[in-house]
Amino acid sequence: MRKITLLILLLSFLKVNGQLPSDSVEANYLRKEGINITEGNSVRLLTNGHAKFEDMFQEIRRAKDFIHMEYFNFRNDSINHLLTTLLTEKVKEGVEVRVIYDDFGNLSNNQPIKKHQHDSIAALGIQIVKFDPIKFPWVNHIFPRDHRKIVVIDGRVGYTGGMNVADYYIDGLPEIGPWRDLHLHLEGPVVRELHEIFLNMWEEVTGEHLLRGVYSPEFPAAGEAKVAIVDRWPHKTPKSIRKLYVSMLDNAQESIQIINPYFVPTHQVRAALKRAIDRGIDVQILLSAQSDIVLTPDASHYFGNNLAKRGAKVYLFHKGFHHTKAMIVDHRFCTIGSSNLDSRSLRCDYEVNAVIMDHDATAQLDSIFQNDLTSSTLMQPGDWKKRSLGKRFVGWFGNLLTPFL
Repeated sequence: MRKITLLILLLSFLKVNGQLPSDSVEANYLRKEGINITEGNSVRLLTNGHAKFEDMFQEIRRAKDFIHMEYFNFRNDSINHLLTTLLTEKVKEGVEVRVIYDDFGNLSNNQPIKKHQHDSIAALGIQIVKFDPIKFPWVNHIFPRDHRKIVVIDGRVGYTGGMNVADYYIDGLPEIGPWRDLHLHLEGPVVRELHEIFLNMWEEVTGEHLLRGVYSPEFPAAGEAKVAIVDRWPHKTPKSIRKLYVSMLDNAQESIQIINPYFVPTHQVRAALKRAIDRGIDVQILLSAQSDIVLTPDASHYFGNNLAKRGAKVYLFHKGFHHTKAMIVDHRFCTIGSSNLDSRSLRCDYEVNAVIMDHDATAQLDSIFQNDLTSSTLMQPGDWKKRSLGKRFVGWFGNLLTPFL
């Protein structure tokens, strides 16, 4: 009887045409690439800046041993001041606090942490270091940069996703309105995978080797989600996230939903998108109508228009700036992370994505996508030609610069 039950379950797992479902095919790909798929995880989607910082600050208050953070930038504003105050309190309690931030990311925002502020934070007992400080001749520090967003608390809770540390994740920006983004609260064995990235980066930047047995303990299952962490480390795993996107696109059997703020994909990802459209996959892409970076939105809309003409459904989001980096395949599994669909993320920078094989988390992301379509407009044939000649030229020219954007 047990063998019959297992056989029925297996048959129900297979599609009518005999194919394994796309999440199983993707899992086989990840294992072949040597990427660990952890089981027994809890995944919670944090759908805005308020939810992220409230959740993270609560977990920081619970910290007993260590707090490790790795961010592209910490903006010198009120949320960062609150975070620094909280971390200082934990240091006084005996908690070890280590922070890595990217110097280019810091200097590229309009309220950077200045040297005297960095030194003041370090004087409070927070071990804070810059990744690749910008020095003369400057230009040789443009690539690669550390674009990851990782927080690990006591090896028990992990965070990753699209948000740095800045007020605008909560308040938005006057010129573009609300800032839409996603972050992940993770618990279970996957936290160890995420933490290993931080520990390796800390050693890379400081030369200090932190003992894994102390700083990366094993934790029991916290849920039922399967999660894989895909890390891009230049010169070590340079193609990892590019290949991840291509495999997800190629393994889709029914549908693909994409949200990405800087949508100027590399040629391999473009080719995979076109293959998906040509074999009849329902491809939906959500782009922002406006952006915090000049040139990129016009380049994104130019390529989006070309995909729309090919058969994709491309939407422009109008209720602020959508900074989310996510993709859903067949409503079965998804990825959320730090990587944009542009050359900087796919060819240059340090990035990290979580691949989530969990029905509830994927369904929640699907619901977010559908809800955001109500604040979006579908690209129609002829819309691109209604734009000014200047904007069309910028979009076309921006696509020529795809290797550099």
